[in-house]
Amino acid sequence: MPIELCYELNTISADEWNRLGDADNPFVRHEFLCALEQYNCLGEEHGWLPHHLLHRNETGELTGAIPMYLKDNSYGEFVFDWGWADAYHRNGIEYYPKLVSSIPYTPAQGPRILVRADQDYPTIASALIDFSVNLANERDISSLHYLFTVDRDTRLLNEKDFALRMGVQFHWHNQDYTGFDDYLATFTAKKRKNIKQERRKVRDAGVDIEVHHGDEISDALWQTIHHFYKITFYKKSGYPSLSLDFFQSIARSMPRSLVVFMAKYQGEYVAASICFRGETTLYGRHWGCNERFDSLHFELCYYQGLEYAIKHGLKHFEPGAQGEHKVSRGFKPTRTWSAHWIAHPQFDQVIRDHLAHEQQAMENYLQSLNEHLPFKSR
Repeated sequence: MPIELCYELNTISADEWNRLGDADNPFVRHEFLCALEQYNCLGEEHGWLPHHLLHRNETGELTGAIPMYLKDNSYGEFVFDWGWADAYHRNGIEYYPKLVSSIPYTPAQGPRILVRADQDYPTIASALIDFSVNLANERDISSLHYLFTVDRDTRLLNEKDFALRMGVQFHWHNQDYTGFDDYLATFTAKKRKNIKQERRKVRDAGVDIEVHHGDEISDALWQTIHHFYKITFYKKSGYPSLSLDFFQSIARSMPRSLVVFMAKYQGEYVAASICFRGETTLYGRHWGCNERFDSLHFELCYYQGLEYAIKHGLKHFEPGAQGEHKVSRGFKPTRTWSAHWIAHPQFDQVIRDHLAHEQQAMENYLQSLNEHLPFKSR
């Protein structure tokens, strides 16, 4: 089963790669991953070097793959291992570079081990995982990380003796609601009143909301949206890694996978929220604003997304990482998983012990969050 390394995804045809993927996950599509590589979002400057693994059958057809990157930092991963890197450094051991199977700057669950639907997943996936471990060993790489894995990848990686790490995000699930009011009818009276008040504050302030898909956005409007994207990072002393060219590229290649909610006040745009969508799921990703309006963040990042999902029959809305305030708006605490292989035997055991304690704490945290959901008792 020949497996090879790929350092530039544009050497693989989009059709060939996309036959491996999940139609509901826009982030593993060839168009998305290629745009990251082609429009200055990755590379040495950012510390993300493509090292994709490709599996081909005896006739040379692509039957499996793992999107993977060699990294010299932990930025843009959202599964935080800064403490691990610091412990290595304090003991005089190099933690970087490491290998990461993830979607850069995207804390969303999705397939990491891509296998064509007409192929044998366990056989091909096992071969790809084994190759990734051998690659780490051969190149004296400290560790190998699969982030935000879906269930079948998580199970297989666990069987391969990867250490599992649990996280918590906040996801919404559509119960065939007929509209936003139908959804709010499932809330307690107090929680329902709070949300209506928040939405009313935005309307009363004279803010109008627009919804645009990728193919409905002009180049000039993209510059405005990208400004909002960047301003949030600047306010938090971060670095906006996604270029304007990247967004314009995927707007052309994945036009209906991009959904942008925009707020306008007195004829001028004041905020934007960038989302992606698959066949059944809406993913919230980036938000930015020029002016402060009471509750506008909640309206643009959550309530508009919920209305959109209900209107378009989407089953799930994943509004991004972190944010306990999502619970009172009906987003349920949800376990997420990553899988980790550590080369150093002593550190491997220390990290496994740490993850066992961390998981118990996360389970307690999840349970406490569930006690604050806004829904009526049944």
